[in-house]
Amino acid sequence: MNFLELAQTRRSLRTYLDKPVEKEKLEYALECARLAPSWKNMQCWRFIVIDDPAGRQSMAESMDENNPGRKALMSAPIVIVLCAVIRESEVWEGKENMMLDAGLAMEHLILAATEQGLGTCWQGLFSEEKVRASLNVPEDVRVVAMTPLGYAAEERRPRPRRTMSEMVFHGKWGQA
Repeated sequence: MNFLELAQTRRSLRTYLDKPVEKEKLEYALECARLAPSWKNMQCWRFIVIDDPAGRQSMAESMDENNPGRKALMSAPIVIVLCAVIRESEVWEGKENMMLDAGLAMEHLILAATEQGLGTCWQGLFSEEKVRASLNVPEDVRVVAMTPLGYAAEERRPRPRRTMSEMVFHGKWGQA
């Protein structure tokens, strides 16, 4: 599968099969995430892998009860929590590089999981304080996102995407 096919294949999945993820596939996805680029190569991200039902339940309870992500976190065999160590990044011209760097690592993980035949669903709407307390995350570390990880129990169709002419400008803003 080339990169374009991989990008076209990835979907946000909310239901997963009751089937364990092979250790090799999990480690492959984490290794790909470890190799993500970062500001000044500071590599601020950390991942917490949760594979027990009580831990997944706790992550689901950090979300509003109407959030469809709760179901995703409970049905997947694994939840991966993305954290960023604040002191291992910088703010430059008002931009928090920590969030970008952590996002790059998570995207590497998600695409690697897709390549391995696994499903994910980026989750960002949760109580950081509840997750922090549940996972013993220190105050100088941000909880950025999480994703369920497992085999898809559903097939998702491609969602509409904007055209290239709506998203790509040449030379200046608005120039096709």
